[in-house]
Amino acid sequence: MDVDTIWMDGEFVPWDEAQVHVLTHGLHYGTGVFEGVRCYDTARGPAVFRWEEHLDRFYDSAKPYDLEIPFEPDELTDATLELIRREELASCYIRPIAFYGYNMLGLNPSECPERVAIAVWPWGAYLGEEALEEGVDVTVSSWRKYASSQIPTGAKTTGSYVNSVLASLEAKRDDYVEAILLNKEGNVAEGPGENLFLVRDDDIYTPGLAESNLDGITRRTVIELARDLGYTVHDEATVSRSELYTADELFFSGTAAEVTPIRSVDDNQIGAGTKGPVTDEIQTRFFDILEEAPAEYEDWFTFV
Repeated sequence: MDVDTIWMDGEFVPWDEAQVHVLTHGLHYGTGVFEGVRCYDTARGPAVFRWEEHLDRFYDSAKPYDLEIPFEPDELTDATLELIRREELASCYIRPIAFYGYNMLGLNPSECPERVAIAVWPWGAYLGEEALEEGVDVTVSSWRKYASSQIPTGAKTTGSYVNSVLASLEAKRDDYVEAILLNKEGNVAEGPGENLFLVRDDDIYTPGLAESNLDGITRRTVIELARDLGYTVHDEATVSRSELYTADELFFSGTAAEVTPIRSVDDNQIGAGTKGPVTDEIQTRFFDILEEAPAEYEDWFTFV
């Protein structure tokens, strides 16, 4: 990666020296939490998008694991902004991570130190630049999304993303760009790293948080923007697999995926097989705001 520095446990260290022990607890048991955040090159300068919401979720994700992040939110904010300045990045992806470090092995991590790191690097469209216009072909995965009674679905836990890795690998092997996961009841949950939206008769539906999906920050953004544009949004919906095939439009949302249309599911064409008008309007508004950082949405931006 074309960057030189990582913030780690309170210090800026050279990229190659940001290391952990091979017996780190988080490496063996997946006991870590993370965030994915974007900084955009707006008309008013580089700005981190919805940083405070991401930071709140970061600390909330740590709570079920008794992982005490040993830094105050303001310290992580200052470290992140300084890291972006040092790397002279107008736009970038930001990855904060907290995890149990090395002391001893065994399932109970209570004797292990808490470690925290932040990395930033340039990153373009997650599913490809052409996907934002042309849409992506996806498949319903044979892997099910875990339930909140098994692993907290509202937490971005490092270990739990093995579920997403399996779904993504399966989709790629079958020549699809991405997957859609169903929950244990067989209803739609989300993508491996994205929330999902369905459009039918100009109404917008997205699976509710009880359907085993993450409370995505971009999901919240899309819901608010869609309502501002006059759409009716059903944000606690239950969506069946069959509804995917008969939708007028489908699209993913996420920090990495941003707003990406879905043009087919399991080789079934969605709508006209192109980005639909509702998706286009929401996507256009989304990117306009990211470019302009207008005053009406100023609280969404933390300027570098």
